[in-house]
Amino acid sequence: MMARFLAWDHRWTQRLSIAERPGPLRSAAAFLAHSGDSWFWLIGLAVVYFAGSADWQPLTLRLAIAIVVTAAFVLGLKLLFRRRRPEGNWGAIYRITDPHSFPSGHAARAALLATLSVVWGPAWLGIVLLIWAPLVILARVSMGVHFLADVIAGAALGLVAGLVFLILVPL
Repeated sequence: MMARFLAWDHRWTQRLSIAERPGPLRSAAAFLAHSGDSWFWLIGLAVVYFAGSADWQPLTLRLAIAIVVTAAFVLGLKLLFRRRRPEGNWGAIYRITDPHSFPSGHAARAALLATLSVVWGPAWLGIVLLIWAPLVILARVSMGVHFLADVIAGAALGLVAGLVFLILVPL
């Protein structure tokens, strides 16, 4: 059963891969794949927290805490499962700093941010992140740094984490 699932996972991952095909679609996928980086989000949230309106401070603080807590949980699962990333050349920084692919931290983060923003943020932010999240998730597979199962598990984890934060953290 597991062998059939892994064969399906590899087959669909290869079908979705565009990392070795130059062009505008690959460029867009590369941009989207990086747009879910935790450092990008944490720096962006810090800038909004310190330079933006005081109205944004509670939201940015909650989102930053959720990102860090979810990242720690994802890292623990990656160390537990130790699934190697797909073979490929793109995304060397990910392959060096984090050789494990299951579950996808980017997918977890994207789903987490979309879930929390729909409830905690203004309507426009929730809409933007609901569009952005699946694009990031797909881009991680398209650029060859994750298997399809990695991003499905990561997105599910991010959704659950988002729901837990919505229950535990007051608005």
